[in-house]
Amino acid sequence: MTRRDALKIMGAGVTSLAAASVLSPVSYASEKAASALAGLSADDAAGFPLDLEEEAMYMAAPEDGDHYREPVVYQDENVVFRQIDEHTWHGHGHLVFNESIYIIEGEKASLLIDAGTRIPGLAKIVAGITSKPVIFAVTHLHGDHAGSAIQEFPQMYVNAGGLPIVRNGIKGLTDMYKGEVKWLEDGQVFDLGGREIEVMFTPGHTPGCTTFFDKKNHIGFSGDSFGSTNLLLNTNLSTLIATTTRAALYMQRNGIVKLYPGHYHGNDCETLQRLRDEKQMAEEVLDGKRIPQPNDQRSNLNVMINDKGVTIRFRDPDGIK
Repeated sequence: MTRRDALKIMGAGVTSLAAASVLSPVSYASEKAASALAGLSADDAAGFPLDLEEEAMYMAAPEDGDHYREPVVYQDENVVFRQIDEHTWHGHGHLVFNESIYIIEGEKASLLIDAGTRIPGLAKIVAGITSKPVIFAVTHLHGDHAGSAIQEFPQMYVNAGGLPIVRNGIKGLTDMYKGEVKWLEDGQVFDLGGREIEVMFTPGHTPGCTTFFDKKNHIGFSGDSFGSTNLLLNTNLSTLIATTTRAALYMQRNGIVKLYPGHYHGNDCETLQRLRDEKQMAEEVLDGKRIPQPNDQRSNLNVMINDKGVTIRFRDPDGIK
């Protein structure tokens, strides 16, 4: 399927090619993947590169009833929110493999992580779940995590390492996002009142990926940094080794039991063992002990390794360094 065909399926049509030019040239894996993105407007696509082609390749969103155990606290046609515990909520959209957002509440403030692809009225929905003032941050700048709802928040915390994936760098970011951009710092702590969230830069999926750790509750929120069961590695294996080494050590030292990923569906949290497995698999490729296989999907990530319940997809030769 050509990019033009995919746009037709998405309802964009040939006349909307210019408006949708934020999408990179791509052949979608199937009409199902493209049609799942139907209805994305030019506003949704403006500014950030959506980069949904890779996620769409592997789109197989599960049925909610088969996976989630958390109770639903809010639901509309665009998003479902469930309560993880008394002061933590998970929401997911329906466009890109249950793209996930999280609300973490303290005694004086709440942290909202990510904004999904297209969730109109997200700020109002969040305000109906937590009464605390909301701090908004994104794990990375792909359009399924930093979609159109970012405009509903006056400030957005961003890892500057993600600027290479934004057209025209910082100018493209500030031209597109009308609020105040605030830069995340590695090691930064958000004090929410009785609950501190520590920032760790975890590049790999993109150069600007970020994980947010809640040491007190022994959990973290990792976006696409470790891919849950399917890591799309847009950097290289050495970056993945460095990131998994550092994050695994942090998890071990602080008793972090699990990481909630950027495409959560109720039973796919990441563990310390998952990070160790990914590190080992990457090291074995660089040591010549593991041979990558051709990717089983059409993608610019042209090779993959599959073992231990996880697939890592990356580029040959750029990613093998």
